[in-house]
Amino acid sequence: MHAEITSLLAILVFPGVIFLFVLAFFYEWVDRKFFAKLQNRYGPLHTGAHGILQPLADFLKLLSKEDITPFASDKLIFALAPIFYLALPLTTLFVVPILSQTSLITFEGDLIFVLFTFTLIIMTVFLAGWSSISRFSTIGSIRATLQMLGYEIPMGLVTIGPAIAAKSLSISKIVEWQSLHFWIVFLQPLGFAIFTICLLAELQFVPFDIPEAETEIVAGWRTEFSGRKLAVLRLGKDLELVLASALITSLYLGGPQQFWLIPPIITFLVKTTFAVMLLSLLRAVFARFRIDQMLTGTWKYLLPLATFQVILIQLGFGG
Repeated sequence: MHAEITSLLAILVFPGVIFLFVLAFFYEWVDRKFFAKLQNRYGPLHTGAHGILQPLADFLKLLSKEDITPFASDKLIFALAPIFYLALPLTTLFVVPILSQTSLITFEGDLIFVLFTFTLIIMTVFLAGWSSISRFSTIGSIRATLQMLGYEIPMGLVTIGPAIAAKSLSISKIVEWQSLHFWIVFLQPLGFAIFTICLLAELQFVPFDIPEAETEIVAGWRTEFSGRKLAVLRLGKDLELVLASALITSLYLGGPQQFWLIPPIITFLVKTTFAVMLLSLLRAVFARFRIDQMLTGTWKYLLPLATFQVILIQLGFGG
């Protein structure tokens, strides 16, 4: 009975749902604050110390706003899409080590499950935009799907690198291997760079914010969402940012490790915060690509480089 209560608390409180929600709001604040500093702006300022409660305030404000469903929309898909967009990254985070080198849920092949989840997230984005029956949302959803065709194969190829090094498709075992050897970023820097670029596209961050280009198609696939649905979509996006930073940490930066008296959860938070700031830095120094530039670049450059990375690993030079 005690073990069941402990497992339930781990899933619901720490390092489960509540902790991940708090972490999602915190990393949104880190992203906005650091991004603003890079642009010589203040960013969130007044709500909480240095504006740290601004993401939570934005979330609560959206919950109180009017929730409008377009008359001509596919109402069932339009209502379910935000729920799936929130549930997918939240569920996937349970297979990523946070509190220790072993995640709450671990199995051989959970790395494949994570990549499959990323595909499902983009499919949810497509259905969300398409069900809105709006020209802006439709264009945004199509762009998101086209982007996926560009970056998904390179991202899948470079994740083979850490798996080959650890001889496992389990994220926990990849983290464990790094604790006994080296961080994979030192062995496979090219794979780390390609994976980070692909995650920018997955998150639809600049220069890959093509599906949400506010200067072209308002808010893209999210144009028709408001109120509670938009609040859930924003929280889902924050959780996806947590998932992306946690994957960078687990696959390339050694995951949560014990350093002297520093507990693993602290090293996890430090490394994931660094990953969030790295993603913010990259989106601050680039301008938005066109969709044709994005597809051409990923197929002409990222895909050959990712293939070259796999060849290097097979030859024994990458890990």
